[in-house]
Amino acid sequence: MLHDPSHYEPPAIAEEIKLSVRDKEVLRRLAAEYAAAAARPVHQEKARLWQKLNDLRCERPMVWINEVCWHEMNVDDELTLVTEHPWARDQERDLRRTLYQWRHLPGDMVLSDYLACPLAVHSTDFGIIEDVDVAKTDEANDIVSRHFKIQIRDFPDLEKIKMPVVTHNAAATEFRYQAMCEVYGDILPVRKVGQTHIWFTPWDYLIRWWGVAEAMVDLVERPELVHAAVERMVDAWMIELDQFEAINLLALDCNNTRIGSGGYGYTQHLPGEEYDPACVHPRNMWGCSNAQVFSSVSPPMHWEFAIQHELRWLARWGLTYYGCCEPLDQKIDLLRRIPNLRKVSVTPWCNTPRVVERIGGDYVMSRKPSPAIFAEDRWRPEQARRDLREFLDAARGCHVELIMKDISTVRYQPRRLWQWAEMAVELAQEYAR
Repeated sequence: MLHDPSHYEPPAIAEEIKLSVRDKEVLRRLAAEYAAAAARPVHQEKARLWQKLNDLRCERPMVWINEVCWHEMNVDDELTLVTEHPWARDQERDLRRTLYQWRHLPGDMVLSDYLACPLAVHSTDFGIIEDVDVAKTDEANDIVSRHFKIQIRDFPDLEKIKMPVVTHNAAATEFRYQAMCEVYGDILPVRKVGQTHIWFTPWDYLIRWWGVAEAMVDLVERPELVHAAVERMVDAWMIELDQFEAINLLALDCNNTRIGSGGYGYTQHLPGEEYDPACVHPRNMWGCSNAQVFSSVSPPMHWEFAIQHELRWLARWGLTYYGCCEPLDQKIDLLRRIPNLRKVSVTPWCNTPRVVERIGGDYVMSRKPSPAIFAEDRWRPEQARRDLREFLDAARGCHVELIMKDISTVRYQPRRLWQWAEMAVELAQEYAR
């Protein structure tokens, strides 16, 4: 995640990474397991199927799972960290989670044939972090309820939103890269990777500073203030993107990179004809946006206070994805005005017949089955299967990805999610064309 409105990310420190023999052995063993899994031919086939889906020539629905409640998923110590160095623990955590997902809930995941070393890029962010009261039901869960304290009340407060400054600590990148090469180099190649897909969501930030009820009332009572706030947020993101482009920090995402709130970005339409491998531009990549808090806002107001502002951002990308948790079934006509739109989020709160009729085969339907089924006292796989089948029946002939996400709990029964993943792929194969 490029930004986290709950805190500031400190810049990277350029220092040599020195690991113990034991830490290296642990990472090498996990990397060898990963390399064996990544070498399987199935990944090439899955990548082909994702590309067909995103090119609107799908052969079957595709399945992917993310945003997992990892604190509830550990079985037989598969996720238990044993390394000591902080950098090694980050590496170990990522490898263990990837291997766990591959073993137990792969869906149509695709493993890369290399290990990525992210560039040590830092953004000064937007100048405000959320000020909240938090309520928890599980101390181990980072999914919490928040009451936002208001920080934007009038026009002068908009000056609190700052324009980001982007820097790349090349020395820190090189230390990380050399450490990875030393540990993994004879097992898998290591590649430096810049900023891939950017999660662009002005309203997700504004409501944290404005207050949800307050922002909704101001759509009616103080529209000029709302327009000014959204424009300032778009300006901030655009200025940040300009810097990523100028410093040559962007990386392609037409691969097994998550796009928007959906699945992978494989497509033959990107990076496009105007592509220089030495310098990636937004036109070679996927863009996205959403306005989740606008779930109950009318189509005209959704256009006025969200999409017409977001178009400045969306127009810069090769292909675009729109939506997250907001129901969009009554707003498809608005979305058709977005250039290069390719994927639309279809949440559990959409009216299925209406959204299928209005999208048809024109875009990928990024279907989000409800994760609430995992939170019930009793696991009901038969109901989960019926829910999937009901949607797939309605969407026959359409381009569908099934994205299970926002999984805040499985009631400490991880096999619920394992079973869902298996049945989702079975049904996807049943509905192949």
